[in-house]
Amino acid sequence: MSHKRLVEAAGAVVLRRPKGRGLQVLLIHRPSYNDWSLPKGKLDPDEYLAGAAVRETMEETAVIVRLRHPVDRIQYPIPSGTKRVAYWLGTAIDQRRFKPNSEVDRRVWLSIPSALKRMTYADERALLEQAVTLPDTTPLLIVRHGKAMERKHWSGKDQLRQLSSRGRRQSKQLIPLLDAYGVGELDSSASLRCMSTLSPYAKAKRLDVQGWATLSEEKAKDNPDAVRKLMKRLIRQTAASGVPRAICGHRPVLPLMLEALGVPDRPMLTAAVLVAHLSPEGETICVEWHKPRV
Repeated sequence: MSHKRLVEAAGAVVLRRPKGRGLQVLLIHRPSYNDWSLPKGKLDPDEYLAGAAVRETMEETAVIVRLRHPVDRIQYPIPSGTKRVAYWLGTAIDQRRFKPNSEVDRRVWLSIPSALKRMTYADERALLEQAVTLPDTTPLLIVRHGKAMERKHWSGKDQLRQLSSRGRRQSKQLIPLLDAYGVGELDSSASLRCMSTLSPYAKAKRLDVQGWATLSEEKAKDNPDAVRKLMKRLIRQTAASGVPRAICGHRPVLPLMLEALGVPDRPMLTAAVLVAHLSPEGETICVEWHKPRV
């Protein structure tokens, strides 16, 4: 008996509004299928869906994008089973010279009415119709720190407990995920395991990590109201500035951090990430959850 497999893929509905012109969407033509579609592609091993959406869009179109509000997922049968594709609303931040190849021979920016006429697949047309109605949002990411050394094997201060080798791998794998959303501000509990979780991304992007003793396990237990107050401040700043932010915290403190976003508490594995999409007023419009890949 053959087992049909699920193939995971990701893509983006990339929109832009050139000066003095209406909204446009990015489409590709694939000669092997002779179709017009949205950029998308399969995940690499241990890759986050959001990272794959940005990478595949870049590889197929030479356009660098940052993700905003998620769009619906679609799925359809393929010879080996089912393909499921997750999409995000994408903002183009840079465009390089496009080189036609055997996989994608044309890249075009079209007005929305023109694109809807040209697109080959009805389910992708529905995604575009949805994407143009989505609100303007800014991502705020809540990260649980990577896997740390066991407390029983650590003799020093708990705030100085380090990441394990798995935790260090997890923190490196967060780089493309945080980059997919264009994270430009980094905040963390002042405890070393939290700061270290964001360090690889900070180094790659030449950013500083702002450490907050308020978000540490020790301080939060004694003063939960300070956590709520700080989180509300960071949420307001993120929404007002439009600069995506990541905040790293501990399992016992995460419920307070999520509460400030109006998100019900739920267990988060080490290096798991919640993405809250904020309105300009700081309201949480929608959320996504990303499980660690290792």
